[in-house]
Amino acid sequence: MNAILPSYLIGLREGLEGVLVVSILVAYLVKAGRRDKLPLIWAGVGAAVVLSVVAGASLEYAKIALGSDRELFEAVTSVVAVGFVTWMIFWMRRTARSIKGELHARLDEALKLGTFAVVTMAFLSVAREGLETALFFIAAARGAGDEAGPLTGIIAGLLTSVVLGFLLYRAAVRINLGRFFQWTGVLLVFVAAGILKYGMHDFQEAGVLGGLNDHAFDLSGWYDPASWYAALIEGLFNLTAQPTVVEMAAWAAYLVPVLAYFCWPAPRTTPQGASS
Repeated sequence: MNAILPSYLIGLREGLEGVLVVSILVAYLVKAGRRDKLPLIWAGVGAAVVLSVVAGASLEYAKIALGSDRELFEAVTSVVAVGFVTWMIFWMRRTARSIKGELHARLDEALKLGTFAVVTMAFLSVAREGLETALFFIAAARGAGDEAGPLTGIIAGLLTSVVLGFLLYRAAVRINLGRFFQWTGVLLVFVAAGILKYGMHDFQEAGVLGGLNDHAFDLSGWYDPASWYAALIEGLFNLTAQPTVVEMAAWAAYLVPVLAYFCWPAPRTTPQGASS
């Protein structure tokens, strides 16, 4: 069950981003009196969900089919997943305030172009979140001993995001989304650092990197891997009792600068035309 928490976090964060995008598009069409176009939005969203599920299943199948090359495949998948989630975290931090206007402008253009353009616009708006979720989920879940745990976590996270998105759309609840994405972003930076650490371990097992037996420290004397705290630490941060020097070096080299940059206050933009 040690991968439920990170998988839940991935599902909640990515799911809420996707749900917010859909709710913005739906609300805009409703307010504009274009309810007749809503089926096109749902068609695009449905296609994006199908693509995401197929992509996740394909990655899982490829991992199993590769056999002896599985470690190398998982290592590359980990590095790619870390790159995607890092880009996603900073993209949302940069565009959170302007995403509503951008989506409205794109939807206006799509409505002018016709049916296919509306479906494509909705598809592309959601597909990115879905593909990121599939890739990051596969990378985060591969070290779990309980195969059902990661799937349970991500489904629960996605369902929670759908419920929250619906309540937000109905104005039944109010959430400080800026603070929500800030805190979940911090947690995802830790999760990404742990995935990168595990990826380095896979590179070592595949023979690409050396030092597999050079441990940075050894806590196995008192660290109980079956305990609740071990499950929490290993599941969320991917920290183990006997990490190698390479693993911990990669973990720290990613975590420290990325977390510092993410937490650094974003510069305030000056409106165009304002006097200096």
